[in-house]
Amino acid sequence: MATLTLKNDNPEFRSFPRFLRDYANYLSAVEGKSEKTICEYLLDLRTFFRYFIMVRNDLDISFEELEKISIQELTLSDVSEVDTQLIVNFIAYTRNERKNNSSTRNRKLSAIKSFFRHVYNKKHLIDRNPAADIDGIQKSKTLSKYLTVEEAVRLLEAVSSDTESKTRQRDYSIIALFLNTGMRLSELCGLNLESFDPEITFVKVMGKGSKERIIFLNKAARDAVISYLKQRLDPRFIRTSDHAFFLSARQQRISPKTVQWMVNKYLGLAGLGSKGYSVHKLRHTAATLMYQSGKVDIRVLKDILGHEQLNTTQIYTHLVSKNMEEAMDNNPLSDVIIKSRKIGTDTEQ
Repeated sequence: MATLTLKNDNPEFRSFPRFLRDYANYLSAVEGKSEKTICEYLLDLRTFFRYFIMVRNDLDISFEELEKISIQELTLSDVSEVDTQLIVNFIAYTRNERKNNSSTRNRKLSAIKSFFRHVYNKKHLIDRNPAADIDGIQKSKTLSKYLTVEEAVRLLEAVSSDTESKTRQRDYSIIALFLNTGMRLSELCGLNLESFDPEITFVKVMGKGSKERIIFLNKAARDAVISYLKQRLDPRFIRTSDHAFFLSARQQRISPKTVQWMVNKYLGLAGLGSKGYSVHKLRHTAATLMYQSGKVDIRVLKDILGHEQLNTTQIYTHLVSKNMEEAMDNNPLSDVIIKSRKIGTDTEQ
């Protein structure tokens, strides 16, 4: 099966009915949603409309059979048959049969609510919105995992001690940025050389919804970036004209999967592999440690992390950059700078 992209020459995109392709184009052109978000919505809506077809035709709803159904011939007349109970039953199905957790079910429900809002409120293509009165799914109240200061130091030491790795400086810089800035995986992979100011005191990242923000670098993050930058700019080792900051072994922009693999590798070497930690937990670790220090206002922390709520609510206010810079320095890891062990060269990859 082709990978879904929002292009008319993509076979999988063409397999969606016209009204869903028009909806995807609206999300991109008018609402400024990222392609990743739009594709997730389309795939969730495809699962929903496959379920709708099976229910309408009184078919046995098995996972294997559902995945075979085409929705290409669906019309807006078919869409108008959807009622509130069908949507509720679908969400129950995703929980009971597909074992989707609350976050995944909420995403599917958000896609459904967004679509019906579009065809009813925006385009007036149907005469009612069956999803309007359905509440969001209550998330289970579980404590998010994060590394303690001691565990974070162990992770950094695991990278620094890996003298056989040709990408040690790069990997150390990546993990140090996660632990000290709390940036997202997509934001880190999207960094370019010009994302950093000349003095390496802050970095510009492109967050969700193509919203740019500035993250100030504390001493640990700055030291890690500078150490890697010396190698990144060394023409003896780097021969690409690509402006991507973090490069793969093939000297192309590093991919999220590569970063995830690398982080999992060092979590294992640090003896933390069995604790359920991940790249996202490193972001959560940065936020938690800064907040636990007791010196960071929650509103400043939300600005640092680039949470979307700040764009839609008046509860939080944008604070001056100086406060955000001070918040970064209050991360307990700010002074943790682990020097690489000497292996006879300062230009390792």
